[in-house]
Amino acid sequence: MGGIFGVASKESCVFDLFFGIDYHSHLGTRRGGMAVYSKEKGFDRSIHNIENSPFRTKFERDVEELSGNLGIGCISDSEPQPLLVQSHLGSFAITTVGKINNQEELVKKAFDNGRAHFLEMSGGGVNATELVASLINEKQSISEGIRYAQESIDGSMSMLVMTQHGIFAARDLLGRTPLFIGEKEGGHCISFEDFAYANLGYKTCKELGPGEVVFVRPDSVKTAVPAGDKMKICSFLWVYYGYPNATYEGVNVETMRYRCGELLAKRDNVEADYVAGVPDSGIAHAVGYANESGIPFARPFIKYTPTWPRSFMPQNQSKRNLIAKMKLIPVHPLIKGKKLLLIDDSIVRGTQLRETTEFLYESGVEEVHIRPACPPLLYGCKYLNFSRSKSELDLITRRVILKREGEEKANDPEILAEYANPDSEKYQAMLDDICKELNFTSLRFHRLDDMIESIGLPKECLCTYCWDGKE
Repeated sequence: MGGIFGVASKESCVFDLFFGIDYHSHLGTRRGGMAVYSKEKGFDRSIHNIENSPFRTKFERDVEELSGNLGIGCISDSEPQPLLVQSHLGSFAITTVGKINNQEELVKKAFDNGRAHFLEMSGGGVNATELVASLINEKQSISEGIRYAQESIDGSMSMLVMTQHGIFAARDLLGRTPLFIGEKEGGHCISFEDFAYANLGYKTCKELGPGEVVFVRPDSVKTAVPAGDKMKICSFLWVYYGYPNATYEGVNVETMRYRCGELLAKRDNVEADYVAGVPDSGIAHAVGYANESGIPFARPFIKYTPTWPRSFMPQNQSKRNLIAKMKLIPVHPLIKGKKLLLIDDSIVRGTQLRETTEFLYESGVEEVHIRPACPPLLYGCKYLNFSRSKSELDLITRRVILKREGEEKANDPEILAEYANPDSEKYQAMLDDICKELNFTSLRFHRLDDMIESIGLPKECLCTYCWDGKE
């Protein structure tokens, strides 16, 4: 995914920008970037690879060298950004978070309209942020260009566009990702996560609505494009991506996860010695389950955070699997001879959870009962790219369905709807196959209706595509 942060201040913005971006490190693993503007020096920028070192370490020297009262930046899983652009609209910097499904079509259209070139990235593609900038430049104003870009994109796109006079902040058309405005004396900030600016002295003054565009200056926030009526915010923000302190649409992540665990427990009757969460995102779900069930909460394995924090995972899947095992260290007295109920945020490929289960058996556990905190993932994300899967067959559910149904029926929407229905025979058969393949003692997923109740927002306001295929 990724996270974005910006500051418009009467004084230097660099310190606030640095820490505000750093507080988004849980949202991306690949690159970080900062861009600033000052009247004296103009635009300046720094980008670093953060796959093997944290944002703070990579950018500490830049804090001393950059200067300006306007700044934007990001933590990103995509190509380098922010970008500095010079066009008929003037000079600006831009950073984005989202996904473009029709990128090839938009690039071809740009070439057909006389666009000379795009910079080719290392993977042979086009930088999505550069493509967004190109779309903006097709119009006669930045606010008009932002709306045109968002309407042209199949997917989702939130962005910050920094000019010499202020920062345009735009939440994606259906509000799949959040965007907040914070204020304090002498300045404003724009942030994906609302908690990211709390320790910097800002207070929330506005949460942008779906598709809303505002222009932020040190002393003002003005609406450039009003919010739309329809919202489809990503449900997975609460289940997994969001940091415990974060709040989206008035719903805090940590308290949602407690409710999630409680509802899981209410539908369960398993006997276990301890309830445990897979660090980090599974822990709050497990606390909620333990509180409701009366089964003691325990930590039978601890994540070695000094060198394996959550955000620094390599892109290579085999290395990710190895690190997932390396960073968890067992507490043997809480494992040997015990019956454990383990809650993870989700099962995607199943590889890491299988590794964790094997590691528990090697440590002498008697039973391992798995309770994912969301329904079975049946569709790859079309909007935020939360999974790095290149094919839906990377999902363990789809592999199981393929084996059960064959190629002709495996992608049939009606068949998939049956597998999404927790009351159907096909759903239970899929769970039995997953349970057997991953060597669990038992497996029960969170139901979609219960997960929606855990969030507390109407279903029509939530994106649940990855579970039910409904847009």
